[in-house]
Amino acid sequence: MPDTSAPKAGPLITGSEIARLAGVTRAAVSNWRRRYDDFPTPVGGGSGSPLFALAEVQAWLDKQRKGQDVSDDVQLWQALRGAYGDDMLGALADAALLLTDPAADVRGTLPPEAVRLLTAAAEGASAGETANSLAERFTDSVRRAGSDLVTSSRIVRAVRHIVGDIEADAVVFDPACGIGTLLLAIGPEQGPRRCGQEADARSARFAQLRADLTRRTGVDIVPGDSLRDDQWPDLRADVVVCDPPVADSDWGREELLLDSRWEFGTPSRAEGELAWLQHAYAHTAPGGRVLMVMPASVAYRKAGRRIRAELVRRGVLTQVIALPPGSAASHALPVHLWQLRRPKAPGDEATSVRMVDLTENGPDGSLEPRSDQMVDVPLIELLDDAVDLTPGRHVSESHRDYVAEYDRLRGELTQQVRRLAELLPLLTEGRGSGGPDGPSVSVADLARAGLVEYGDTEPVSVSDQLDTDFLRGFLRSTSNTRRSTSASGTFRFDAKGARIPQMDIAEQRRYGVAFRALQEFEERARRMAELSKEAAALARDGLNSGALTPPPE
Repeated sequence: MPDTSAPKAGPLITGSEIARLAGVTRAAVSNWRRRYDDFPTPVGGGSGSPLFALAEVQAWLDKQRKGQDVSDDVQLWQALRGAYGDDMLGALADAALLLTDPAADVRGTLPPEAVRLLTAAAEGASAGETANSLAERFTDSVRRAGSDLVTSSRIVRAVRHIVGDIEADAVVFDPACGIGTLLLAIGPEQGPRRCGQEADARSARFAQLRADLTRRTGVDIVPGDSLRDDQWPDLRADVVVCDPPVADSDWGREELLLDSRWEFGTPSRAEGELAWLQHAYAHTAPGGRVLMVMPASVAYRKAGRRIRAELVRRGVLTQVIALPPGSAASHALPVHLWQLRRPKAPGDEATSVRMVDLTENGPDGSLEPRSDQMVDVPLIELLDDAVDLTPGRHVSESHRDYVAEYDRLRGELTQQVRRLAELLPLLTEGRGSGGPDGPSVSVADLARAGLVEYGDTEPVSVSDQLDTDFLRGFLRSTSNTRRSTSASGTFRFDAKGARIPQMDIAEQRRYGVAFRALQEFEERARRMAELSKEAAALARDGLNSGALTPPPE
């Protein structure tokens, strides 16, 4: 239904649509709003996304000679936007219905300008192009709003690439088809039978009408929640594609605990994507494939580990592709494509999973992986405690140069050991009179005298009468550390209580050299511990994988 709360100012448009009208960038429109006092004021929307009256904007653009002719498609979109507000799915469905049937009972809801433009499009045999144009504009508006409501063109391109050519008599199914973007893009335009289901009735209606308007045959899209109310219980498809709802905990787990579709395990509430994956697999014919769009986190989340393990163990999962950042419409995070295949018969199961990491490619770059971007991982290697199916992890490990890395670590470790022995200072028996038990002075007194400043972590000397290494060395004494450590073990420097011995500058520097050597000794010892752990882990992995071997005796 139209948004009756919308201001009665005719069609409304956003700042981006003004930029499109004038052929400029969005930044230019923002500059106009600041520079020109007579620029139209917003008549709707919020502060972050204001809406302007189209008539006022066009008049202003004409006055400033910044406007250009507005196409029928732009006028249609603006008219629908002004009448329906945020309910653009309803607008698209009503518009497509009028394009299909000029006598349809939607003239009371569609604005007169939209009716005029839609009637002209239908009479001009461009109804299908108009429907596709509306779908593209809707996709673009959703993308700019940062929503996952529709599948992005980049993901569509990737799924089409992975699916490849399909037979003309194949059956394609999408159980969460939205406005039909992915379902209608797979395979040749004519031939395959396409079945879809969508929980949003407006989206399902528009998708079906869009298919009819573009003269697609064999397309049948029905409304309904696929998980709770499967309208295709007996369908077995050759290709199932799906870009399911993300992070939806209300997918019906409590109602579907005993459902036969959970062949690989009942998903937790947080793993709705794995519920959609198993639903798609349940509708796959023997030898058929599933191409599922997945958030990257599904590959490693602890809650889904058991189901991932079963997919691997049964030889059903054949490929995981990490797409380039920016492939999704609403964020720049990597998105994965999971490919499953239902075996035709026992013995037809996969023996490895191909891992493909395209995250270094541009979002519009090549989808064909280089040899160093993919690896076939044997099933047994995936069945560890984590069952991490992140492609980048396995690709990087497979192309790791164990020999060069081990030689580098071993060489650095040897150098650290040699330098460590050199750094430990030679110390002799002291008399005790110059230590912390002798005459001392507080750091607070030194600060008041202008000899010390408090740095970010420790005090520093700002005078040639005081050596900084000497100062910091004695500040780490047992007594000073005890004063600065709370009962809970938290260390906080105590300027009032900290004291250092009184010595002349020559003695300070002698102690400072020893303290500086000890500081570097400790730092190198910590680095050596890290290297030791890293080298041992690398050697163990290399020996287990066969990349490294002990030398002959």
